[in-house]
Amino acid sequence: MGNIKTAVLPVAGMGTRVLPATKTIPKELLPVIDRPALQYVVDEARDAGIEHFVFVTGRNKNAIEDYFDNAFELTENLKAKNKTEILERVQSSELPAGAASFVRQKSPQGLGHAVWCAKQIVGREPFAVLLPDVITQAATPVMKQLVDAFDRVGGNIVAVDPVPIERVSSYGVISPVERDGRLVRMNGMVEKPPRDTAPSNLAITGRYILQPEIFDLLEDQGPGAGNEIQLTDAMLRLMQTQNFHAFEFEGQPFDCGSIPGYFEAVLAFGLARTDTKDVFDRYANSSTLQPA
Repeated sequence: MGNIKTAVLPVAGMGTRVLPATKTIPKELLPVIDRPALQYVVDEARDAGIEHFVFVTGRNKNAIEDYFDNAFELTENLKAKNKTEILERVQSSELPAGAASFVRQKSPQGLGHAVWCAKQIVGREPFAVLLPDVITQAATPVMKQLVDAFDRVGGNIVAVDPVPIERVSSYGVISPVERDGRLVRMNGMVEKPPRDTAPSNLAITGRYILQPEIFDLLEDQGPGAGNEIQLTDAMLRLMQTQNFHAFEFEGQPFDCGSIPGYFEAVLAFGLARTDTKDVFDRYANSSTLQPA
């Protein structure tokens, strides 16, 4: 056990669900109010004590590396104009020197393959995985909730969120064994089960803490669904020898990889901010708005 200091963020996806916006902009950099969706994910991890971020990138994702770097010309211009508040916001988006690594996933072979690409950087320590499509709104950051749970029980932990039973066929759900508050010991996962045979309504929600042995299994993991190397397949194998828990976190997830989820996130975060709440509230509740 111990603190989780390294996170893997698979950011190589093409963003096909939100085309054509992602023809030139990485889906992870689509803005939610005044910052990219990916910034919320990184901030969540930093609030949980994560110190090193491994971004698994693909072609046309160089903008992600640039975003977290120091924009020298911009910062110097803001300093010269004494725009202190804006400068602080810009600098808060930067990662310290040595805190970010970038590794290329040369072909789209699935989430499991993307995680495996980080093997040499992560090493033999437990690590976090945060899917950048999912941003969360919570009083205590979701990854911090998982790290606290990990400090209690160790092993491997996945974040789960209850969904209506009639919608379980759209998610991967866990097979629970026993519950201790929000912590659920599990012995399996099922991808998109029929409602009548679903083992639970606890959907896996884009946050994981995994032991390094997962890399050994991903090394020889054969293709699964979609003819891709699936992380869940390797997790099921690891489950034969290691403890797995699910943690039913407190908070609201948003799937920014889909158009409805993206706009739900924009609305929710807009309503949560004092400087934007009034305008979002006015438009969200207006009965006089007409389509353009």
